[in-house]
Amino acid sequence: MDYQRVSLKDFENVGQPIRQRAKDFFLYSSYMTESRQNNYRLALESGTGASITLHQKNDFGKNKFIGFVSNDYLGFSHHPKVLEAGRDALYKYGAGSGASPLIGGLLDIHQNLEHKIAAFFGREDAITFTSGFGTNSGVLNAILGESDLAILDMFVHASVISGCSKTNVKRFLHNDIVSLERILENASNNYANKVIVVDGVYSQDGDIAPLNEICILAKRYDAFLVVDDAHGIGIWGDTGRGVLESFSALGLVDLITGTFSKTFGSVGGYAVGNKEIINLLKYFSNENIFSAAATPQSTGSIIKAIDLIDEEPFWKSRIWENITYFKGGLESIGIDFGKSNSAIFPIMIRDNERAMKIADFLYQNGVFVNPILYPAVPKKQSRLRMSILAVHTIEQLDKTLNLLEWAFKKQ
Repeated sequence: MDYQRVSLKDFENVGQPIRQRAKDFFLYSSYMTESRQNNYRLALESGTGASITLHQKNDFGKNKFIGFVSNDYLGFSHHPKVLEAGRDALYKYGAGSGASPLIGGLLDIHQNLEHKIAAFFGREDAITFTSGFGTNSGVLNAILGESDLAILDMFVHASVISGCSKTNVKRFLHNDIVSLERILENASNNYANKVIVVDGVYSQDGDIAPLNEICILAKRYDAFLVVDDAHGIGIWGDTGRGVLESFSALGLVDLITGTFSKTFGSVGGYAVGNKEIINLLKYFSNENIFSAAATPQSTGSIIKAIDLIDEEPFWKSRIWENITYFKGGLESIGIDFGKSNSAIFPIMIRDNERAMKIADFLYQNGVFVNPILYPAVPKKQSRLRMSILAVHTIEQLDKTLNLLEWAFKKQ
């Protein structure tokens, strides 16, 4: 097999015997690792953040890196108050909940979190999940059926696709209002429910959905609207309530979903809305009712992280200072970062092999970043995905910009 001409796409399940498929992929992934074209699933000896320590060392014997792979945007996973709150909850409630929320695993601290995240968005109620992926999948699987239509932006997260496996799906061109309205017009009377699902900030391109226009269309065509703003919370909006706040639309959508693993520095996810919809989800979302409730430690930490959005607004100011600085540096050296208007910077390379070479060059020089390759993105859209954090220093950003300039000239 010519591994240089192969991608993950070639190992998707196409009827091949499982053992043979696993063996072929093992040989391919081993080759990629040995040829320094695979920097996925590398173990860290530290937490994630602006500075990280990898378990393995690069060719120069170094294992300390500037990190651009974490979505802990405000650095709350290491905030002393967040750690203290998690520790207190751990010792009060123990290490685990022991049951699903429906049948004995629901602690008062879980209810406190539901009330806290609902109030954060000014909505009536919330349901929480143990993963961000499980949130979108669980919400959509619970509300969509054979007679419904899910209308998705073509760049929505994989968790949304998973949640639409039991229903009809149409996809509109990315952030294209004309394309969305065309689908709504043609589907007006053919389905029991029309459910639009979009992101606030798109996770690979870092661009922003035109939520003001989408909200207008949803109302005009009586469509149920779900917005996943996982990457906008804490960054966008006057008070960090996300892209919806920026468009004055927090009360105009049926459900807001998101994850606790990014701005809130922990793990899990949430959906907020009116009390009737949330109550329905609490009894019909399999991802919630058949999973053990979240650990008390993570729950306590999240509650404190939510408070910090308002108590310490300087973190939001700091991340925008870093975003602006990094964006200006990329522009000055002529590097294409697409239409990003967030903390996510897609460093566009547009060739799988070159993207892997530049990622390895950065790795050998103390910068850890992931290449995003086909089939995760189209073949001509290969890129490095870099997340800017509030806790990155100017020195770290300058070193990275200098290395990127050198890499684009030499690689």
